[in-house]
Amino acid sequence: MPRYNGGFIGTDGLDAPDPPTDVTPTAGDEQLSIAFTAPTDTGRSAITGFVAQVASSGDNYSAGSNTGSSSPIVVSSLSNGTSYTAKVWAINAYGTSAPSVASSAVAPVPAPIGLVAGGEITSAVDTINFKDISSLGNFSDFGDLTSNLYKGGAVSSATRAVFAHGNSTNVMSYVAPATTGDSTDFGDLSENKTEFGSLGNATRGLIQIGGGQTGDDEVEYITIASTGNSTNFGDMTEERAQCAGFASPTRGVAAVGANKKSGGDDLRIDYCTIASTGNFTDFGNGIVLRNSDPNGCSSETRGVWGGGSAGTGGDKLEYLTIASTGNATSFGDLNSAVVYYGPASCSSNTRGLWGGATGWPGGAYNTVVYVTIASTGNAQDFGDLAYAPRYHMTACSTGHGGLQ
Repeated sequence: MPRYNGGFIGTDGLDAPDPPTDVTPTAGDEQLSIAFTAPTDTGRSAITGFVAQVASSGDNYSAGSNTGSSSPIVVSSLSNGTSYTAKVWAINAYGTSAPSVASSAVAPVPAPIGLVAGGEITSAVDTINFKDISSLGNFSDFGDLTSNLYKGGAVSSATRAVFAHGNSTNVMSYVAPATTGDSTDFGDLSENKTEFGSLGNATRGLIQIGGGQTGDDEVEYITIASTGNSTNFGDMTEERAQCAGFASPTRGVAAVGANKKSGGDDLRIDYCTIASTGNFTDFGNGIVLRNSDPNGCSSETRGVWGGGSAGTGGDKLEYLTIASTGNATSFGDLNSAVVYYGPASCSSNTRGLWGGATGWPGGAYNTVVYVTIASTGNAQDFGDLAYAPRYHMTACSTGHGGLQ
């Protein structure tokens, strides 16, 4: 049997292939998909296959392996959160190549779980739905919140989701997305709130951004891993409610919303550095005036938002590059069933979802649609929520752009 870790094996140095190049692992749930470029020099005969092996430490490539006839090769049964490097060998009838250069280290990650909570039909409700964002289909029941949620917010790490219940209360509760069940008390906001935005990265959640029936500029944050009450972060550039929040791992963005003190909607976009408390800074302007809970999502580089407007333009999606500043750019259109009041939104690092809402002048929906965040275009059907049509929900996920 060829001993792949031993390197070059063949009847002589010219008979076996050259090693593959450009080895690039992509993380999956307990697995890595290992892409590579086959060698041009195949040796004395055609290549018959490839072997990919991974190492969690040093040069011992025995943590996992698999064979294949072409790129990519999936190596499974790995540990989520553990970083692995990969090497690939090419095989022909005369032997096995030397190993490729080791790849950069990549850690498998759990499937990105989207959680959609609360909302209203004729009154506020307390249910939670969930779904693996990486595959199309319908959401399923997860459990119940500690109390009803309406026009609230949510933030999440890879292992914990925290909901601020809104509904003119200061209630927060949390769940572990890996295990279905009811939420548990997390702590309290500093005051009763409704109609606010949220955003966060892997450690810190800006759980309450603006909000209030009359609108204010206050921002509160939590440490997602530690239960407790929220703490003042700083202020937005002006009073605003119902803004769309999203983030990269380092920067948070609060887009558009309703300036209730001036009596109108607002195109303003603000940003902050999540790790540093302080006031937000002007980023630029959106395209469409929106109120009634527009919602956004993000990859680690791009933020997209839409819905939330009871007038012309509520079906329009907009985007920006989070690391820069400037005005928003048109992305595409939402499905008409998630245009108006209160569509919830969550994302993986590649896919953004919007679900539920009410049309104008009436009618609620449980439709969920999605976009590929890196590619502008119109939203496509994803599936349905598990519960009755409703709106003014909140959502988060274990794979959004702020976690990368």
